[in-house]
Amino acid sequence: MKEKDMDELSRKIQTCQQCDLGMVRKNPVIGEGSLDSKILFIGEAPGFNEDQKGKPFVGRAGNILNELLEHINLKREDVYIANILKCRPPENRNPKKNEVDLCTPFLDAQIDIIQPQILVPLGNFSYRYLFSKYNIPIDKISVDHGKLFKKQTILGVLHFFPMYHPAVATYNPNKITILLKDFETLDNFLEKPLISIHG
Repeated sequence: MKEKDMDELSRKIQTCQQCDLGMVRKNPVIGEGSLDSKILFIGEAPGFNEDQKGKPFVGRAGNILNELLEHINLKREDVYIANILKCRPPENRNPKKNEVDLCTPFLDAQIDIIQPQILVPLGNFSYRYLFSKYNIPIDKISVDHGKLFKKQTILGVLHFFPMYHPAVATYNPNKITILLKDFETLDNFLEKPLISIHG
């Protein structure tokens, strides 16, 4: 059932032309991973490499994400990875508000299909969108990263664990230490019975 629903959603994303990004993309980047995962990583938007391959996190930031996952004995196929935007903004500029408004219903649908127990916003745009959507007080990601937030929703209890975007480590190597520590903290939560990627 999940596969059927995601296939139908993927077809809608493939043909989406709601904003200008649909006309300049090479490939939409829908998402990738296990539909049964209890953890959903959410980045910002596709970059050049993602646009070329149609897959999330396949450039330098993707290599860092892979290493961070391996650090806590996870593989990409164990989790699900998506983005706020499904199409690459030109020159990797920041997403515009209207693009976020038009594109995030696709992400909302992915959350409904996958029904994760924990959402991990990677970076400021996904952090601000998710916290706003679920009415969680917004501070700064520099303050909230590495902390677990819990919210009762119609899907049940959802947990939120914001982190810096892995790309920060490409221009600020000191951030890799913070990312590693946050992933270790995430791993501690995943080991609890309440939050398990194994269902």
